[in-house]
Amino acid sequence: MTKPIKDPFKENFDTLEEFADRISEVLNCPITIEDANHRLLAYSTHDERTDQARIATIIGRRVPEKVINNLWKEGIIPKLLETNEPVRVKNINEIGLGDRIAISIWKNEEVLGFIWAVEIEKALGNEEVELLKKAANVLKNKLLQLQIRKYKREERSQEFFWKLLTGHIKSRQEISEAFYEAQITAPSTFSIAIFRFQEDITPEAERQISYMLKTMHRLKIVLYTIDCNDLILLLSLDAVENPLDEQRDFADYFRGNMYERFDVTQIKASCSSIYSSHDHIEKSYKEALNVLDMKSKFPEETKEIINYQELGIYQFLDVILEKRVQDQFENHSLKKLTDYDLRHNSNLVETLEVFLNNDNNINEAAKELNVHMNTLSYRLKRISEIGDINLKDVNQKMTLYIDIKLMKYKK
Repeated sequence: MTKPIKDPFKENFDTLEEFADRISEVLNCPITIEDANHRLLAYSTHDERTDQARIATIIGRRVPEKVINNLWKEGIIPKLLETNEPVRVKNINEIGLGDRIAISIWKNEEVLGFIWAVEIEKALGNEEVELLKKAANVLKNKLLQLQIRKYKREERSQEFFWKLLTGHIKSRQEISEAFYEAQITAPSTFSIAIFRFQEDITPEAERQISYMLKTMHRLKIVLYTIDCNDLILLLSLDAVENPLDEQRDFADYFRGNMYERFDVTQIKASCSSIYSSHDHIEKSYKEALNVLDMKSKFPEETKEIINYQELGIYQFLDVILEKRVQDQFENHSLKKLTDYDLRHNSNLVETLEVFLNNDNNINEAAKELNVHMNTLSYRLKRISEIGDINLKDVNQKMTLYIDIKLMKYKK
């Protein structure tokens, strides 16, 4: 009959560092303890043997992004998120990762963190693996306490963020004091980013999002919150040389990884302009919402647009529409074309819009309309005749372009 393994982890430990050292002594190998988002909580100090991935984790206080990405690709992290059994990891030389064994720490259906044991000279045997499982079970309560405190901090941060987004804290001094009280470093330059999901964000999706945000080592996320199907972020752009490019890369990377890791698709992204005054946070939020509104109304025209500054004329459609309504203005050329299309079941307005969208390039417009260039030339001639339009007049074309967009905007 097999003897039960004595539990060497029964005594109380004041700190996670002490507990990591105890696991290291028992298993005779280096130990690191991480939270669910791969941030370093503690590591053993009595064993100097290690590898490059562990050194980088200790120095940066979190697992390097390239290591996390590789562990996802190799199926290691997905496996750890599915089981409470230890998972063996073979060395991956390109990221400096030696042989190790990992175990996830669970509370009910949620992963609280991980223990990583580096196998420097020999693989852990069955008895040692059982001891590692005992260590994970003991650690569960300590990590749960940390998680409760973390949730309370996040709730306070989210409440503070909503006050900024909705303009409940307005003056620069009030905002500065609020950042200080929240123990959050205020960014010198920033923008608001929004990721709009297809459906309301569930608690499970929120955990996935939180994981993604806290394991991405790209733009610094100062604050974030969720509103139905919107993920709203305050991004720090301090020391970022090309912020517009970085915003786009950040959006592409986030959406790409949400798809690859969690099979979440069709996430729309938007970013505000770049500001340095914190009393513009409310304005930034409205700009990011405006980008999403335009992407909804003009999906084809704005499919490559992310930043508010890229919207061009779409920034001003609401203002121009208000002016048009006040002046009771009607574009008679456009009305003639619209009436003609209704009577003859034609598409002259669409043809004109595509032509103007393509900067008067007949070849490109014909391709988009899927017609021959001669056909398009004939249509443009008819548009000129019916609408009494001079297609060489920049002012006429610009006015028509805006009024066509306003027609779609009003729908």
